[in-house]
Amino acid sequence: MGPACLVIGHMTADLTPAGERRLGGTAAYASRTAHALGLQVRLLTSVAHGEPLLETLRPDLQEVCVVPSGSTSTFENIYDANGKRTQYLREVAAPLGPCHVSPAWRDTALVHLAPLTGEVNPALATCFPNSTVLLTAQGLLRQREEDDLISFRYWCDADALRHVDIVVLSEEDFAEAPELELALASQVPWLFVTRAERGGTCYRHGRPYDYATPRPPVTNATGAGDVFAAAVLACAHLLDSNMPGVCRVAAHLGANTITRPWIEGVPTKEEAQAALKLLEQT
Repeated sequence: MGPACLVIGHMTADLTPAGERRLGGTAAYASRTAHALGLQVRLLTSVAHGEPLLETLRPDLQEVCVVPSGSTSTFENIYDANGKRTQYLREVAAPLGPCHVSPAWRDTALVHLAPLTGEVNPALATCFPNSTVLLTAQGLLRQREEDDLISFRYWCDADALRHVDIVVLSEEDFAEAPELELALASQVPWLFVTRAERGGTCYRHGRPYDYATPRPPVTNATGAGDVFAAAVLACAHLLDSNMPGVCRVAAHLGANTITRPWIEGVPTKEEAQAALKLLEQT
């Protein structure tokens, strides 16, 4: 088994156009991806008591800590004819903070802070001084309006980011504040900005490196960025911070996600190993 990876964030129920509830959320996609890459996965999350979607995720988890809540965070995404998404947050589970991290978990080698609803207190990053900490920042760049609509909020907390090694986000997450890209690049050792089929940019101590991504046919793009981020964290360890290698493997796995619907797109162990072997061909 590989090193331990602690994922912190809400796993969610995602409503389909038909009204079905599907397992979703960065925490779910990241946990399954980390498991496929051979990591021992711990999950700190919050869901309603007896939430059946959590049970579908348990086989990928070595340990799980659930903060009790009356609700499971529930998203509804509505797309127009041009593919533009309008997102609603219908229910929200309990917030997650430093008090919820057990002493036994504070030396976990790899930590993925995976907020979706603002539920992850940024102060959690201070709990892991001996860990590699990755933040998928999208959930800190959102706010919930009175009608449940998700809108943009600006976030770039230097005090919190001092304790973060890697930030991953999509250019869509900060489209309303493009200056945030360079602001974040100046704050953390690694920043990855994904740009869908155009690949993305990795900043290493503020210096950019552009990478390409495969362009397979799209079945469902949900979760591609979450898989990419989880692969970045795992591969930063497995590949000893080989930046081009990390980008290539993570981009391959993220792109493969869109070829299958919903969380079925998360890589299998066989697909994860095949992606790592791509590096042997160069």
